[in-house]
Amino acid sequence: MDGSSPNWDTLIRNALVFDGSGQPPLRQDVAIRDGRIAALGAALPQDNASRVIDAAGHWLMPGLLDIHTHFDLEVELEPGLPEAVRHGTTTAVVANCSLGIAYGAQRRDGADPIVDCFARVENVPKHVLRKVADRVTWSDSQGYLDHFGRLPLGPNIVPMIPHSMLRIEVMGLQDSVTRAPTEAELQRMEALVERGMREGYVGFSTDALPFHYLANRPNTHKQIPTQFAPFAELKRLTQIVRNWGRVWQATPPKDDKLAVFRNFLLTSGRLYGRALKVTAVAAIDVATNRSLLRLGRLMSRLLNSKFLRGHFRLQALSAPFKIWSDGVITPIAEEIPVLRRLNERDLEDREGRAAIMADPQWQAEFRRMWWHGKRGFGLARLKHWLGLSDNVLTRELRDMTIESCPVPDWCGERMDVVHRRLLAWQQGGGGASGARSEAEREAFASFAQNVDDGDFFLHLLRRFDTDLRWWTVTANRNDRTTKELLFDPLLLPGFNDSGAHLTNMAFYDGNLRTLKFAQEDGEAKVAQAVHRLTREPAEFFGVDAGRIEVGARADLVQVDPEALRRYQPEACIEYVYRAGFEHHQLVNRPRGVVVRTLINGRVAWEEGRYTPIFGREPLGRVLLNREHLAPPRQALAA
Repeated sequence: MDGSSPNWDTLIRNALVFDGSGQPPLRQDVAIRDGRIAALGAALPQDNASRVIDAAGHWLMPGLLDIHTHFDLEVELEPGLPEAVRHGTTTAVVANCSLGIAYGAQRRDGADPIVDCFARVENVPKHVLRKVADRVTWSDSQGYLDHFGRLPLGPNIVPMIPHSMLRIEVMGLQDSVTRAPTEAELQRMEALVERGMREGYVGFSTDALPFHYLANRPNTHKQIPTQFAPFAELKRLTQIVRNWGRVWQATPPKDDKLAVFRNFLLTSGRLYGRALKVTAVAAIDVATNRSLLRLGRLMSRLLNSKFLRGHFRLQALSAPFKIWSDGVITPIAEEIPVLRRLNERDLEDREGRAAIMADPQWQAEFRRMWWHGKRGFGLARLKHWLGLSDNVLTRELRDMTIESCPVPDWCGERMDVVHRRLLAWQQGGGGASGARSEAEREAFASFAQNVDDGDFFLHLLRRFDTDLRWWTVTANRNDRTTKELLFDPLLLPGFNDSGAHLTNMAFYDGNLRTLKFAQEDGEAKVAQAVHRLTREPAEFFGVDAGRIEVGARADLVQVDPEALRRYQPEACIEYVYRAGFEHHQLVNRPRGVVVRTLINGRVAWEEGRYTPIFGREPLGRVLLNREHLAPPRQALAA
């Protein structure tokens, strides 16, 4: 190299460096060359760098990992993944919950699996999903990996093999939800999983949550294909994942506790000769049934015990589980059969939902659902009283807040407050003086006299449909419990669901919330949090990420600790229009917390804006399991 030329592309000076190891931070300079960390130390020579960044007073850490995302959709429309990058995410794991696009669009025999599988499970509008499917040019798992090289990626992408799409690839969509696979088809599935592991996929994902349904007729009453797989099929396919030392991502059959434990016993090294790495959804403190968290943590301790020798990690969420709903277009409605019938209709089908809700028999079913366990005597009432409900929707108006609706006076109010004001207005004779506005008076006049809270909510749904936007917090209402879960070594932080539920959830700042919790207890706790968000998940998934050391990839995040301290997560949620989707999306955008995001040594986000290269030039890449070229354990034994 010419002696007059700079040795480094970038030098970051005076940062408090958290290297991802969990060790206390050091005030250091970090030099970057050709996308890698070239030097670390105090007072590195500035003259050797093309660009010098002064990070005095800031933290520098490895790029953050987001381990539970559905960014495999958005990355085809906006490869830069802007909502990830502005939050310091430089690596995203995709194809969770058995859903993905590793086998292409799979549009055969009139089926449209990307639309059918994702629309209700992940609450993504069908027209957005069709745009994704239209972009697909590959038809096999290697082609999927190859196509990332043609995209101007923002973060690195870490794909898994998705079970629902695997079954569709082998059996076809209709057969995958109507019959059992033949032995030849099972062997074909095994061969495709084996191929995926050989190609470098980090794992395999399945799903067993009983309220995940297909979205296209004639199958709107059927669950997604992975749900039809018997235990024997899971056992055979996860054995391949075990042989390769990869990860099984799963969700539990929550209504069958014995099946949950049987499925997750597949992690056991004692029973199966070698531990299977398993990460499962989710360790959250459900408000309507606190026993679920206790049972989940007990199961984790048993599966990871010295006796069973498992490697099992439930995923924890760092935020209150706040869910927005447009009428009943919401994931929590899928759990409840009478509301699920409304979700089976397309989003635009207001007339179809109105016809269902006008049916007196449906209305009677709704009332039975609403009051089940809240009145009378019996097991259901006892379970409700003990806080052991089967559903996450509390069915309490005090837990439901109106975000927006055609009555401006109600925006931002709890539904129980509006209900009480309605009853007072009716008792006062229903005059104009008892209402806040003409819009409220007209709305109040449409209600029957003395409606109870169930009929009040039903009337809102019938009158406003999706024009009624409301939210509720179904889990993680207690910050102390949430923080405890994030730092439990038998759990993994990161159940963010980024890229899904476009109008229902916004947890893109999940990693930043974890850092904020840690900041309360000092730098040692922050170092632990950085480890949990970087090197620990990178090791779990077996990818080259999560480190600040010489030779490591220069995926870095610069954080302003004072901005983090001032950051109020619930105050930065926005409802924005995304041109790439041609649809609105719920996002959260903290100001000033992430000062700079570097991917492959290049700056993607800086001082509150994206850089000119972002979304135009490739920054990240597809990350494969770092040992994927090595033969599996079974082959070594042979």
